[in-house]
Amino acid sequence: MMSSEKVIEMIPALRAFARILCYSPDDADDLVQETLTKAIANMDKFEPGTKLKSWLFTIMRNTFNTNYRKSIREKPGMPPEIFERQAIAPDQEWSVRAQEVKAALLRLPEAQREILLIIILAGESYEKAAEICGCAIGTVKSRLYRARSRLLLELGEAEDE
Repeated sequence: MMSSEKVIEMIPALRAFARILCYSPDDADDLVQETLTKAIANMDKFEPGTKLKSWLFTIMRNTFNTNYRKSIREKPGMPPEIFERQAIAPDQEWSVRAQEVKAALLRLPEAQREILLIIILAGESYEKAAEICGCAIGTVKSRLYRARSRLLLELGEAEDE
């Protein structure tokens, strides 16, 4: 049986993963809260002996995917790109580069982007990433290789093969 103390210990990792998935910190906090709510409601479905962190990450990933699909169906009146535009262009080179990397990440296929974020930014192992995504380790390695290659290509740092 999972204890509430163990779930509380996972909140920083959940926040870090949510901030990778969401653009705004408020959306990330909402995702963490929704994940914790679902986890508490389904505590009886947690299997002892399995990794709590992986279970919570899976709930978060599925919740994010469901919310994302729902947001596509329920589009607001204005496209989201309007809200992302800045009134004054940043003059720091790193800020411009960060925007380029973010845009390049968004152009990656979802499966590749997800693996890249889980392994590179969240620091998870191949084994945990495979468990979270529900695929084989070989698939994780393949997706990660393709994601890195395509990201470098998108950023103009690699030649097209």
